[in-house]
Amino acid sequence: MNTKSLAELALEQGQGIVRLAPNWVPRFYCVPGRRIKLHPDDYYALGGARGGIDERWFSSTTPADNGPLTGVDEGLSAIVFEDGGAMQKVLLRDAISELKEALLGDQFWKEHQGWPMYSKFFDNKGALPHHIHHRDEHARLVGHRGKPEAYYFCPQMNNHGGDFPYTFFGFEPGTTKDQVRETLVNFTKGDNKITNLSRAYRLEPGTGWDVPPGILHAPGSLCTYEPQRASDVYAMYQSLVGDQIVPEELLWKDTPASRKGDFDYLIELIDWEANVDSQFVAHHFMRPKPVKPLDQMHGYVEKWICYRSPHYSAKELTVLPNQTVTITDNAPYGFVLVQGHGTMGRWEIDTPTLIRYGQLTSDEFFVSSAAAAQGVLIKNQSATDPLVMLKHFGPNNPDVPME
Repeated sequence: MNTKSLAELALEQGQGIVRLAPNWVPRFYCVPGRRIKLHPDDYYALGGARGGIDERWFSSTTPADNGPLTGVDEGLSAIVFEDGGAMQKVLLRDAISELKEALLGDQFWKEHQGWPMYSKFFDNKGALPHHIHHRDEHARLVGHRGKPEAYYFCPQMNNHGGDFPYTFFGFEPGTTKDQVRETLVNFTKGDNKITNLSRAYRLEPGTGWDVPPGILHAPGSLCTYEPQRASDVYAMYQSLVGDQIVPEELLWKDTPASRKGDFDYLIELIDWEANVDSQFVAHHFMRPKPVKPLDQMHGYVEKWICYRSPHYSAKELTVLPNQTVTITDNAPYGFVLVQGHGTMGRWEIDTPTLIRYGQLTSDEFFVSSAAAAQGVLIKNQSATDPLVMLKHFGPNNPDVPME
């Protein structure tokens, strides 16, 4: 059976909703925070050279960029379904390429010709280095797109705060480009102390931040739900995090060959005004916003959790115990379940407690445009436990609230 036939069968059997397999991604420079429900024996399932598994990617058609050891299809989500008692698999990227409008809707496919975002949990014991994601004009030089991203600190995934639950963003107002350039020149001398020029913000579960490309950020150690544009470009500007040296090659990652070694180019990557913005919190912090007045939501509570970017958006949907609701959306979306169990359409959905590497789960799905618009019937089968899911949408969702 060819790819298109497999994708059509999966979509038909799922009645417009397809099940996705867990998609684990290691990072060799990170220590896992152990909150993404992977079995304790499996955080280094790919071997020490690959590093710990500290990310799970959702609804991804974007391959991970993890250097020469990157595995085949690493970072790419796969649709799974049973056919005649046998488990079948097709990459979400390939299914979308074949089914086009049938999955994403006519207008979405016409505008984007694919699924241009993904989301993830990233789960680090410590903070990440102060780093930057390229804007379009710089990412284009190495064959990529710029990478805006957003953070939501899901309470269900944060039973502990890790080593440093604070995130550095940008630079203190008044910082000069010469000061920043000096830290980059000193990258190979040990601690380049770039965060001395920045400001750290304490992270609060149940809130989030929007981070456009060109803004320096050193994500803290909460487990983070992260919708983002479909890109994996970055450059690390901090040379020492905790006790760990950051390899110099990551300072020049995604730099054109002709500009490597040129510290002025690294300064060019910075959106300077956004980084020294004295109103940074007002422009980037996000508290959840109900999708409608609470007294109009019967049996459920739905909130926008990521809403500042045109490139993606996200909601948190809570179906109350013993409730059955029909939820409609005007755009296709992926989701991951973070609490509870029940049914969604024809699917049984449940939140796993512990996942072995390679094991299938029933907590992640992709909802086609037609199914989302028709309305999805969700039943919470628990008498006591809320059913909670995080829903990630692509660009220009028509329902996103105006700022």
